[in-house]
Amino acid sequence: MFNNKEKKNAGVPGKSSENTTASINLIGAGTVIEGDVRSNGDIRIDGTVHGKVVSKAKVVVGSTGTVDGDVTCQNSDLSGTVKGKMSVSDLLFLKSSAKIIGDIVTGKLVVEVGATFTGSCNMGPVIKDIKYVDKPAENAKEKTA
Repeated sequence: MFNNKEKKNAGVPGKSSENTTASINLIGAGTVIEGDVRSNGDIRIDGTVHGKVVSKAKVVVGSTGTVDGDVTCQNSDLSGTVKGKMSVSDLLFLKSSAKIIGDIVTGKLVVEVGATFTGSCNMGPVIKDIKYVDKPAENAKEKTA
């Protein structure tokens, strides 16, 4: 019954025997987690997490949920409280009861009336070669020399 995962990639070099499919993870109200949380699937937090939350998918913080640490994910719906940096590669949706104390870095941001955040907000694509932005004349001279 439980051996399917082990037999799936058994004997195949370079293949892990653990299942890598995306899943939905729930941290219920009244639950407190001390430490980092990492997942390939969606995470819903209605309890409290003291540590980083990292997901390759969506992170939902419910109205009773609290995260005391950085959150990194692809998409996020926030109704609760986050005390830390929010790094969302695609869409961050702040519901009316949302509260962020920390910086926001996101591709797109939707804010309902009543949501609050204290910190800076950067939206859009990340500029990788920012050190050359202030020196366009020097770059041009180097290319023509």
